[in-house]
Amino acid sequence: MLEKEFVAETPELEELKEHIKRILTLMGEDASREGLVKTPERVAKAMMTLTRGYDIDPHEVLSSAKFKEDYSQMVIVKDIDFYSLCEHHLLPFFGKAHVAYIPNGYITGLSKIARVVDIYSHRLQVQERMTSQIKECIQRTLNPLGVMVVVEAKHMCMQMRGVEKQNSITTTSDFTGAFNQAKTREEFMNLIRR
Repeated sequence: MLEKEFVAETPELEELKEHIKRILTLMGEDASREGLVKTPERVAKAMMTLTRGYDIDPHEVLSSAKFKEDYSQMVIVKDIDFYSLCEHHLLPFFGKAHVAYIPNGYITGLSKIARVVDIYSHRLQVQERMTSQIKECIQRTLNPLGVMVVVEAKHMCMQMRGVEKQNSITTTSDFTGAFNQAKTREEFMNLIRR
């Protein structure tokens, strides 16, 4: 069952609604016509939902399920769906993140890795920064022997405007520690391609 979107009524939400109404007017629309009357509220709530990652500490999320464990092989969480907003055009980019780490005495709950991806993707972003932020968060919080993150995404700013290339996919990666070895990176890449 899908969770109902809930955004609390706040002064910021009210102000955002007024700005959206003004944008509609500047675009030549009649913000009071039937189809647009509730649009400022809908857009304002959507923007608050799409940027909710600013209010959550990803290090805290990982730490909340940090367990001592004597396991030192690769842990991979792959095909993590995400949706984000490009900070340059406020258009969506979306795709999959693949995350691996090699524990060094501590592991974390698997869902927490997906939550870290969710937190960073729910901020105004560029894919390159998001990839590095996920890696740095896991490295700093768990201090593993290594972390590797690969993000594959489609960018609406490239598909809907500009060069209008519908089938392009952007891939970014970042890694630390044991993943500096080509053999370890290759193992990870082979495992996420299966």
